[in-house]
Amino acid sequence: MDSQRILRDFFRKTWAYYLVSIALHAVANVLNVQFPRVLGHFTDELKDGLLSAGDVARYSWTLLGIGVGFALIGGLAQYLVMYTGRFFEYMNRRRLYAHFTELGERFYSRNGVGKLLSYFMNDVTAVRESISMGVNQTAGASILLVSTIVMLLVSDVPFYLVAACMIPLLLIPVIVVIVGPKIRKRSLKVQEAIGTMTETAEEQFGGIRVTKKFAVEETMRKRFGATVDRIRERQLKLVRVSALFQALIPFLGAASLIVALAFGGYLTIAGRISLGSFVALTLYIRMLMNPLQQIGNVINVVQRARASLDRLNELLSRKPEIREADDAVAVDFADSGIRVRDLSFSYEEGEDGGSSRQALRNISLSVPPGATLGIVGRTGSGKSTLMKLLLRTYDPPAGTVFYGERDVRELTLESLREGIAYVPQDGFLFSSTIRENIAFYKRDSDLKDIERAAKQARVYDNIVEFPDKFETKLGERGVTLSGGQRQRTSLARGIIKNAPILILDDSVSAVDAVTETEIMETIRAIRKGKTTIMIAHRISALKHADEIVVLDEGAIVQRGTHAALLAKEGLYRTLHDIQEEGTRLHGTGN
Repeated sequence: MDSQRILRDFFRKTWAYYLVSIALHAVANVLNVQFPRVLGHFTDELKDGLLSAGDVARYSWTLLGIGVGFALIGGLAQYLVMYTGRFFEYMNRRRLYAHFTELGERFYSRNGVGKLLSYFMNDVTAVRESISMGVNQTAGASILLVSTIVMLLVSDVPFYLVAACMIPLLLIPVIVVIVGPKIRKRSLKVQEAIGTMTETAEEQFGGIRVTKKFAVEETMRKRFGATVDRIRERQLKLVRVSALFQALIPFLGAASLIVALAFGGYLTIAGRISLGSFVALTLYIRMLMNPLQQIGNVINVVQRARASLDRLNELLSRKPEIREADDAVAVDFADSGIRVRDLSFSYEEGEDGGSSRQALRNISLSVPPGATLGIVGRTGSGKSTLMKLLLRTYDPPAGTVFYGERDVRELTLESLREGIAYVPQDGFLFSSTIRENIAFYKRDSDLKDIERAAKQARVYDNIVEFPDKFETKLGERGVTLSGGQRQRTSLARGIIKNAPILILDDSVSAVDAVTETEIMETIRAIRKGKTTIMIAHRISALKHADEIVVLDEGAIVQRGTHAALLAKEGLYRTLHDIQEEGTRLHGTGN
């Protein structure tokens, strides 16, 4: 991505505001630089005894008018810039979120929530501040600097005196070239450390209940403290170079003032310039120090913001891993079976993808339209990976996954995701109402439809026990509900979608066996004629499937109906017998 694209897109929409702001800054500062000139004339006339009471009043009103005009016009200029700076935040936070929705599973497996939040909060804000301060102070300072120098050159002050006062200021570009890159590099390290801290904080806040239950608060405090210490160390390195930079520029301005006082004072005593010219000179030099200080601040802030801008550009330059083909088509999933042919898949390990871990090996299976497929296997056997490939949250190799006669890579993502209802094991819920969570896909769902889905998921009785029933507000990640209630609420969300294909990825693992049996019987009834894929650890959930495949270490080791698989030796019967023994022991109270 073009490193300047973010700013170019922004200024393309806001250039008129900045043009008006700069014009207002110009008017305000042209007014401002009249102050020393008027005061110089006043001083000379006062020294020569030429002023009357009316003249003093006139000079006073003139100086007051200059001050009020500068304040009003300059304030309006600053408002316009601050307004557009907030628009930058608005525009790019929306842009970042839209970009996040396009990125794939692999990106989120490598980047925590805290790190992503740091882009929204820290980086966008840093760039916005540099834009607002940069335009405001650069425009004002530059115009004031040029106006002041012009006024000096057209004044009665000799050119050689002006030139002598300017000599220290010529060192400023040298300082910028030397110190500026150091500020940018150290700012980048600070932003990276803040991103890590935000990620750590988000994780620890989410796990605070576990921390307290295991009484490891002190250990976690030390771990978080180490993250904060790293930020402090990097910030101090940045502060040292920033402080040096910001101290040098005012020092050079002060050096110019010393030259003006010493050289200008000598020329005044010698009678070569008037007292009024000397007063005007010192005021102009003093006036130069303010824009120089502002320019120093701007350079400092801009160098820091460049680090944030580089991070934003790097993020926005990431291409979505899952992309539609230019000629992608939509299919009717109601009439489309699922076919997997010789599918092997490996996860790339590390940011550079230098190593890989094989998750699936030579998987072939077929699910006719309206059929039910059961999938069982040990933890880590590749069940969820297979579902991610069916959903195309990871890209399967070409020619391995088909819906009807179409390769999944040829389908539009919208039709694929709309044609499938996926219910994961974790049952993620949003911090809104239960009603809004169940109707997440169909926002306009009638309450009767929501209640029906809740009854089918066997969570209705739990919901109506809450004082606000379906309007009950859930905490973060649905913390108000128990694990089983969260799963069943998530299941209701999948049921109400009524998609042609339903994938249940161990979606009732947190409920008791009796409730699981009731749910599965309901699923059988409401899904007649529709395709269903069920992953489960408990064999009892799969006994009515048209076909069951058994995965082990990424490969299919058995397949058949429940009865056929029990009739022969193998992993399926082993798992069944272990679970039956566990149920028997639990039932006898042992």
